[in-house]
Amino acid sequence: MFEEINARLVEIQGELRKKDKYKKQLADYTEELRTIEEVLSQLHDQFESEREDVEKLEGMTLTNLFAKLSGRWAEKLSKEKQEMLAAQHRLEEATKTKKEIDDEMLRIRNQLQLLKNAEDEFQDILIKKENIIKTSSLPLAAKVFECSEQEGTLLAYLKELDEAIVAGNRVKGALIDAIGSLEKAENWGTWDMFGGGTISGIVKHQHIDQGEAYLHQAQRSMRQFQKELLDVKEQAQLEVNISGMLKFADFFFDGFIADFMVQGKIQNSLSQTRDQHRKVNDILRKLEEQVGVKRTELDAIQREKMEIVKNL
Repeated sequence: MFEEINARLVEIQGELRKKDKYKKQLADYTEELRTIEEVLSQLHDQFESEREDVEKLEGMTLTNLFAKLSGRWAEKLSKEKQEMLAAQHRLEEATKTKKEIDDEMLRIRNQLQLLKNAEDEFQDILIKKENIIKTSSLPLAAKVFECSEQEGTLLAYLKELDEAIVAGNRVKGALIDAIGSLEKAENWGTWDMFGGGTISGIVKHQHIDQGEAYLHQAQRSMRQFQKELLDVKEQAQLEVNISGMLKFADFFFDGFIADFMVQGKIQNSLSQTRDQHRKVNDILRKLEEQVGVKRTELDAIQREKMEIVKNL
């Protein structure tokens, strides 16, 4: 009974921390959802406005007739269609982001449902623990339980650190892929500027498209990384502006179609992506350091507990 309660005490500490983490994540996602819904509404209005502009230009009006005769109509229509496509693209990206947030919120709610009785179980274990301590003839039984609680807290925190590191490495991987695609786009763009022809332009835009896909993946992973850091950043003494890091991807998506990623845009995007990669690397390094510190603490607690149990 003593060993059983002791083992469950370690487990329940982890479950309580996990439940607290999920609650924080859900609250954070709720705020994000509110924001993205406002953005979606604005983007939808913007797209409809751009679409109406295109339809007006394509209609048979006296103004359009004069524009056609002067040779300005085709250029104006091309510009309006470009703006409509840019608005549509931003709307599609925001819609995709909203679905990702909805999916994550559903997953977290399901996890919270599995942990709904964690507090009640913890209280039951505390009562059983107190009864064992009161009635036990074993010396230092209270100290063993104290060590178990500390062990459970440290194990749970180490798990949170590991989960944050896994999430951070996903961001890092997507950023590395994006950097690779943007570097290729930059190289092909340079050739294109010096008369590379149609093929260089096509290949350049293929790499731009790949880079954009990787950046969306990085943005999604960055959002999950930020949620994993909610619990650990305070204990790990991390000063992280993840909200600012999340916005970099929005910035890139904003200009992909609207500017057709001219060489200056490619270079700017590449520079900012490299900057985000450095920031993520820095956070991961600090998390790894924290893992080392906490593993040392855990080893000390487990050794102390083992010594006490040996002498019971």
